[in-house]
Amino acid sequence: MIITKTPFRMSFFGGGTDIESYFKENGGAVLSTTFDKYCYVNIRHLPQFFKYSTELSYSKTERVTDVENIEHPLIRNAMKMLDMHEIRLTYEADLPARSGLGTSSSFAVGMLNAFYALKGKYIDRKRLADEAIYLERVLCNESGGWQDQIAASFGGFNRINFNGDGYEVLPVIISPERKKQLNENLLMFFTGFTRFSSDIQRINKLDAKSKYVQLREMHSLVDEAENVLKNNKISLNEFGRLLDHTWKLKRCTGSAVSTNSIDELYSKGIEAGALGGKLLGAGGGGFLIFYVQPEYKEAVIHAMNSLLYIPFEFENNGTQVIHYSPESYSPI
Repeated sequence: MIITKTPFRMSFFGGGTDIESYFKENGGAVLSTTFDKYCYVNIRHLPQFFKYSTELSYSKTERVTDVENIEHPLIRNAMKMLDMHEIRLTYEADLPARSGLGTSSSFAVGMLNAFYALKGKYIDRKRLADEAIYLERVLCNESGGWQDQIAASFGGFNRINFNGDGYEVLPVIISPERKKQLNENLLMFFTGFTRFSSDIQRINKLDAKSKYVQLREMHSLVDEAENVLKNNKISLNEFGRLLDHTWKLKRCTGSAVSTNSIDELYSKGIEAGALGGKLLGAGGGGFLIFYVQPEYKEAVIHAMNSLLYIPFEFENNGTQVIHYSPESYSPI
């Protein structure tokens, strides 16, 4: 039996510039972190005395005798890609899917990590990220960027640069005290709305040439935000103001990014004292984060009393195998 634990991510700046058709031509960068909310993938070989050969449990249960009949596209294509047979897979998570936290990619990374472990193989973080990108973007033909798979694989607070040759992951080095203060000044709330990120990406068409002006400015904000974090002479509050700036830019990239309800919630947060914030992920729903100075936190939480408040802490580990019990397996 194998159990993997894979974190979710929150992306602060540069989202959209990680789409391949954009960064291959223009370059891109993302500033993001993983945090202490996870998905868990439990995999073992299925005993061979059942009428079915594969059993899957996620938001529904599937029992099939042929991998081709699996409805879940990520699982079906991952099993075919790695030649997996006769397994029982269970997925569970701390937070809901389709909520802007890269949940699908975290699942993809955690599942691939578990598949390799079941085969008795170690796979490094770079290869895990690359294969998860290939699985989602090529085999499953889902729209979107590359940042989620990379964040889930590597973990931590990083700047991820994208260019014609691929990507590089650069940890953001800041003092523990400043990082702790940033964490404490960020408040996260669940809007209650969920959606498929790939659907939002497809509607908004971020790779369209008409969006490049906004994307270039969103890219430039990565440099500014990273400088704020690293330069102790600059008030950390500037990070919050830059979040407000990038959210306003992002809203201009497509009609599906926000809704009237989300705009009203965001305005309430700002009026209550938040310096800035944004909707996490592609848009349309999911989680709102706000940057709030300590003296205004109670007021912002009260203003968001119709939403679920989610405390969190940054994490540094990325995907991990947390249980490994090798088992003998002989295919039928």
